[in-house]
Amino acid sequence: MRVDLGNHRYVIVVGSGGVGKTTLSAALALQAARAGEKTLVMTFDPSLRLKDTLGVGDSARGCEVPVASDTAAPLHASLIDARATFDRLIHRYAPDDTAAKRILENRFYKNLAGQLAGILEYMAVERLYELSAERRYDRIVLDTPPTRQVLDFLEAPERLIAFLDSGALRIALRPWFDETGHLRVARLPGIGSRFEAFLDRVIGLGLLRDMAEFFQAFSPLYDGFRERALEVRRMLHSEETVFVLVSAPGEKNNADTMFLARRLEEAGYRLGPVIVNRVHPRLDPGPAPDDPETAGGLQLMGWLGERDQRGVESIRALLPGRPLIALPMLPRTPSDLQGLDRLIAD
Repeated sequence: MRVDLGNHRYVIVVGSGGVGKTTLSAALALQAARAGEKTLVMTFDPSLRLKDTLGVGDSARGCEVPVASDTAAPLHASLIDARATFDRLIHRYAPDDTAAKRILENRFYKNLAGQLAGILEYMAVERLYELSAERRYDRIVLDTPPTRQVLDFLEAPERLIAFLDSGALRIALRPWFDETGHLRVARLPGIGSRFEAFLDRVIGLGLLRDMAEFFQAFSPLYDGFRERALEVRRMLHSEETVFVLVSAPGEKNNADTMFLARRLEEAGYRLGPVIVNRVHPRLDPGPAPDDPETAGGLQLMGWLGERDQRGVESIRALLPGRPLIALPMLPRTPSDLQGLDRLIAD
């Protein structure tokens, strides 16, 4: 495998589930380090298979650790920890230690904030932005989860900006609770106390108080988060960033591949090489063996080879002018550095 990534510092590997993105992300990073580029490969895929492929274990969670490889330039790996990234941002942008402590000790933040939809994806782009500002690496390769989640990743800055600019935030920042911890609406005659009791039964006033406290405590940080979200959006669209799209062979997989390719291009992202992974080879037809089982196996392999070649040619026709790399099916999936070396060997 030889993938020309040009001068792009940020390589984001995308595609459907089960197509080998993690393996290829590790291989692209190893190829860059072998070429003399100081390289980091990281993942926010919840399965965290990257740690096994590169042999770094859980030590890479939330930080960058060296990969034991004799590359021309250092190779590091990292498993993105959304909560640790969120904590670090709060310490960095809170007005003072008291404000940071108020947020970090809030029960809503401690129990729920790290699990909210979109937090993992947004913290992934935040971490990518942090590393881009530090300029410690010549190349950063990001392994992503399957198509639907990677779309959440790409849309995370837009969603955060929209929320910070929305009326929903202004509503959340209103003083809903009085000094006694009761809803102010409960003071209204007639329905006030009944409404508070209903909310307490359905949602829990404790949770609502924690949420209100969280939004109030977090309010001094909104401008900083909004500005960073704008910077992240610019970075993802910049000339330094390229997307590598990984697909499985076979025409039935082309719909997912084309869907993601079009979404990337329509949104203004830079789509680079397309890799069709695990392509069965075409068999050279020869005399049929006498053994029926062997003959049947060869017939099946021949059919798979023709099917995969049709799929590759179909993708090539659907994406004209796009660099397309067809990687052959290997006897076994590369699961360590030696396997990755064989994958990228000349």
